[in-house]
Amino acid sequence: MDLENLKSMAGSWLRASAAAVVALYVNGETNPKVLLSAFIAGIIGPAAKFLNPKDPSYGLGAKK
Repeated sequence: MDLENLKSMAGSWLRASAAAVVALYVNGETNPKVLLSAFIAGIIGPAAKFLNPKDPSYGLGAKK
C-alpha cells in the first residue's frame, strides 16, 4: 500500500465521519458522547470497504 492509497483511505474515512457528526450537530445535538459515537459510526462504511477483498480500489483487495 503506497502513500496515495493511504491518503485516499484517510480522506474517505474522515469525510464519512465528519458528515455523520455534522448531520447531528446541525440538527441540535451537542452531546460530545453522541457526536463521538457518530464519528465512530462514520468509520464503519469505509472500514467495510477496506476489509472487502473484492474491492480493488484500496484495502485488502487492492493491487499491491
